[in-house]
Order: sequence, then structure tokens, then C-alpha cells
Amino acid sequence: MAAELHVELVAADRSVWSGEATLVVARTTSGDIGVMPGHQPLLGVLESGPVTIRTSEGGTVIAAVHGGFISFADDKLSLLAEIAELADEIDVQRAERALELAKSDTDAAAERRAEIRLRAVAVL
Repeated sequence: MAAELHVELVAADRSVWSGEATLVVARTTSGDIGVMPGHQPLLGVLESGPVTIRTSEGGTVIAAVHGGFISFADDKLSLLAEIAELADEIDVQRAERALELAKSDTDAAAERRAEIRLRAVAVL
């Protein structure tokens, strides 16, 4: 069994993060899943939520992901998201304003996106 897996986190508009990891945790339509080196092949639908990547160097990368797909085979994990942003790229004040605006407009989808962005930042 390999000691690490190669991870590609890609949004519709850019490559968000790429590197070696020992564990990736993501939310799928079947529930939360942890993928480690040697995991059985899988293909799933990503739910909106934070993705946690434990890097081979011992660091942690957190991203807010909004929908997409997850695929794993041969120690290569692909996270193909509609929208994804790293937690350290998120402007907390802007996300809080977006959440308040979404609540006042009763826009459930926008409210969910803002909440996920804030959850991703809170995990750091």
C-alpha cells in the first residue's frame, strides 16, 4: 500500500490545489468519506461542504466546495467541483455580509454557500 495519494482539487474555472496527501475527507451524497492511500476505487457526487486534505508534509488544507464529483483510483484522487476556494482565500467579512444578505433575501442557495465558506474558515 502506498503511503500517500495524489490529490487534484479543480473548480470549473481553475486548479485550486494539487499535491500529495495522506488523507482527504469530503462530504458526498452518501455521507462523509475519508480517502487514504490504498482506498477502494470510488466515484461519487460531492455535496457542498468543507473538504479537508492532510498533506504529506503534515499540514492541513481546507477548501469550501460547492457540488461536483469525487473520483479515486490507483492512489489518485480527483475532486471536480462546480465552485471551490481554499479557506485562506476566503474574506470572512465578505462571507458574513453575503450570509446576512442571503438571509434577508430568503435566498437559501446563497445562504448555504456563505455558511459553507464560513465553516471552511472556522476549521482553520
